[in-house]
Amino acid sequence: MEQKENYTYILRCADGTLYTGWTNDLEQRVGAHNAGRGAKYTRNRTPVTLAYYEIHPTKEAAMRREYEIKRMSRTEKEKLIAGR
Repeated sequence: MEQKENYTYILRCADGTLYTGWTNDLEQRVGAHNAGRGAKYTRNRTPVTLAYYEIHPTKEAAMRREYEIKRMSRTEKEKLIAGR
């Protein structure tokens, strides 16, 4: 069985806010957010664009990183997106 990669990602919503999540199919997940089938938070904030992502070896690692990013300030998230 093929091992899927796991991603932690940050979306920039149409209203300028940021949303952080994790998935094992990044392209499909961003599409789901834009179709209104993603998180409740993004449903009324479409279109969303992928601002940042990281690849992790396991679902657990991706979920841990999602938790870490969600605890960051907006300034820290913007620095992460900018690569600083």
